[in-house]
Amino acid sequence: MKNVLITGYRAHELNIFSQKHKGIAYIQQAIVGKLRPLVEEGLEWVITPGQYGVDLWACEAVIALKRQYPKLKLSIITAYASPEEGWKEDKKTYYQSLLPGVDYCASVSKGPYEGAWQFTARDELLLRKTDGIILVYDEEAGEGSPRFMKEKAMKKMQADGYQYISITSDDIQSIADEASYREMDEPFREE
Repeated sequence: MKNVLITGYRAHELNIFSQKHKGIAYIQQAIVGKLRPLVEEGLEWVITPGQYGVDLWACEAVIALKRQYPKLKLSIITAYASPEEGWKEDKKTYYQSLLPGVDYCASVSKGPYEGAWQFTARDELLLRKTDGIILVYDEEAGEGSPRFMKEKAMKKMQADGYQYISITSDDIQSIADEASYREMDEPFREE
């Protein structure tokens, strides 16, 4: 796999309303866990739609991973120009802080938001330009926006062998549990 798409839930779908939420670190660890073997097998590009939530947390994780794998490239392909303009100031600042670590940033539609067709065009482009997807989505946890991308990815997988890699809430919970066990064990370790 040379190019992988990473996307998933928007922050509000996970009830995450602050960049300080400790669940973000667990999501990022899960993403890095899926990415690292792909990078070691020749992955060149990680591409996201750049929406606030899993997309941007993945960008942050990839930027950190690029220190270890400097040949790895990161791209944000948005549905329309300047999607962050309608965001609250803290989200906008976060997005803009990530841009220097992004190797390529573009939008499918050069104008402002006009309609749902822009998201459809973006998704089609992202699926066409990638060999697989890492999707943070858990059907058992309830409906969410990633459902539509999963449906499209599954059709592409059946048609031409597109790779589908899932990160579920159980995957993230096991990382959180492991971190919790380590924290509990800390006082008992000898210096």
